[in-house]
Amino acid sequence: MVAGTSAGAVVAAVLAAGTGGGVEGYSLRTDARFEPSISHTASAAVTYDQMLVPHGARIEVGQRTDPGGATSVRLRVTGMRPNFRYGVHVHQKPCADDPAAAGGHYQHRPSTDPAAVNPRNEVWLDFRADHQGAGHAEAHHDWGFRRGEASSVVIHDEQGGAGDRIGCFTVPFGWVTAGR
Repeated sequence: MVAGTSAGAVVAAVLAAGTGGGVEGYSLRTDARFEPSISHTASAAVTYDQMLVPHGARIEVGQRTDPGGATSVRLRVTGMRPNFRYGVHVHQKPCADDPAAAGGHYQHRPSTDPAAVNPRNEVWLDFRADHQGAGHAEAHHDWGFRRGEASSVVIHDEQGGAGDRIGCFTVPFGWVTAGR
């Protein structure tokens, strides 16, 4: 993780390089330290449950989308509750003090059918923290995000498609318009 880097600083560097929506692809790496949602500290990462996502835990998210739209998303965390199994998904909206503000899971093919809640149609980054509270996950898809429809990574207290929202990290996910 890059110490002292804010999400805004990383985004500025990525956009200045000419990526974020063109045919050349998109690459991003951003990180933050979790702060309590009520702290009013400027952080892109908020914790709603300090027993499971302790104040000061760190998160890093990376995205790589190739010119054809295939996307990989990486997650790395430190300072989490040791040996706990976390569910993690990309969500539609940015984080806020209210855990529900991040909206629903981003879906490649939006649907209200419960069967559409799966790791093929969504980005799932479930992991088990090791004995020191570190964890990582990676997801690969042959599709990319639609412009402005993926905005955060939400950490849940259960693996799979459900669970209480216990942490959230606002991430400026990018998109690629293939065939331009």
